[in-house]
Amino acid sequence: MSQSFPWITAHSGCMNKPDNTLASAEIALQLGADIVEDDIRITSDGILVLAHDDEIQLPNGTIYHISQMTYSELSELDILARSGTVPATIRLATLESFLQLIKAVGKIANLDLKADECIKPVSDLVEKYQMLEQVIVSGCEAERAMKVNQINPKLRKLLNANIELFLSLDYEEAVEITCNDALAANCMGINIEYRLVKTKLLEAAWNKNLPILVWTVNDEIEMKRMVEMGVHSITTRNLQTLIDLKQLRV
Repeated sequence: MSQSFPWITAHSGCMNKPDNTLASAEIALQLGADIVEDDIRITSDGILVLAHDDEIQLPNGTIYHISQMTYSELSELDILARSGTVPATIRLATLESFLQLIKAVGKIANLDLKADECIKPVSDLVEKYQMLEQVIVSGCEAERAMKVNQINPKLRKLLNANIELFLSLDYEEAVEITCNDALAANCMGINIEYRLVKTKLLEAAWNKNLPILVWTVNDEIEMKRMVEMGVHSITTRNLQTLIDLKQLRV
C-alpha cells in the first residue's frame, strides 16, 4: 500500500477561495490536486448542491435552509461565503456542474455527504456520468457507510472515523472498532482527523488493506509529519504548500 507521496486532496475551500465553489475546485485542479473535496446537500426538489451547512445566510442576516427550498429559489440568492477572502458572497453551485468539471480533467472527486437523503441521488448522478472510478464518497460514519453500501456497493466510500471513540476509549480499542466498521461497510479506506493518527492505527489499517486519509492539514510541519508517517492522502486548504513539498520529495 506504500506510495511515493500521499494523494493531494484539495479542501472544499482552498487557496483562500470560498468553500464549496467551482472557483475553489478550478484552482485546485490548475495547481495539480489529485482529489478535490466538496460538501454535498440536497434541495427540497432533489437537486444536489455544494454546501456544508443546511442553513445559509444572506448579507442582510436573513436565514434560509437548503432542504426547505427549491434550487430555482436558492440559485437567485447571494449568500455569505463560509470561508475564504474573495468574494464575500457566492451563488450555490450544483454537484452536476462540479462532476462535469472533474470528469473533463480525469481527476477524482471526494463527495462529503451531509445528509442521508443525498445518498441515492448522488449514486444516480455518479452512475449517469459513468464516474464510479472518479468518485469517492465520504462523510460516512458507520451507519451511513452501511446505507451507502446497501444502495450502491459499487460506489467507493470512506469510513469517517468517529472522533468520540478515540477520545473515550483506549486507543487500540478505538482502532479495532474503526477498522472493523470500515470492513463491514465495504469501505475503501478510513478518513480521519490527522491529530488522531498514530502508528498503531496505520499498522492495523494497513494489515487490513485500509488506506488512511487525513484531514485537514494546513501547517507545513504537520504535512511533513503526515508524509513521514505514510498516510495515503492529505486534505488541505493550503494546497500550494503541499504541492511544493511533493516536488521536493519526489
